Amino acid sequence: MNDTLVTLVGHVATQIDYKETPNGPAARFRFAVTPRYYDRRKESWADGATSFYTVRARRTLALNLAGSVSVGEPLVVHGRLRVREDPPDGEGNRWFSADIEATAIGHDLNRGTAAFRRVVKTDTPLMATQRAAVV
Repeated sequence: MNDTLVTLVGHVATQIDYKETPNGPAARFRFAVTPRYYDRRKESWADGATSFYTVRARRTLALNLAGSVSVGEPLVVHGRLRVREDPPDGEGNRWFSADIEATAIGHDLNRGTAAFRRVVKTDTPLMATQRAAVV
């Protein structure tokens, strides 16, 4: 209820790391977000500093992500922002990282086209067992 929801527009920076876990499919990748602004002195567009985020997806979103996205593609990512503090290193430096627990991911159609293909859900053994128990 008190989550910080964010929507980011950027590019896939790394390969999708897809894994089957005991809790279902999981995927993660690094996402690069570079703001652009108009520099009035130079009278041209310029890039700001790039920020990198680790995007994590679970279940069906992870499975569809792994089959649909490649490095360099422009995406829109929506999800919960999580900021982690890593333990200090040997020199006492503190490191923070920003992760996004994605709830929705899609190609940025301002930068290209996409063809959507609906996934047909099939019965898993667990679903068939649950349905048989109800009857």
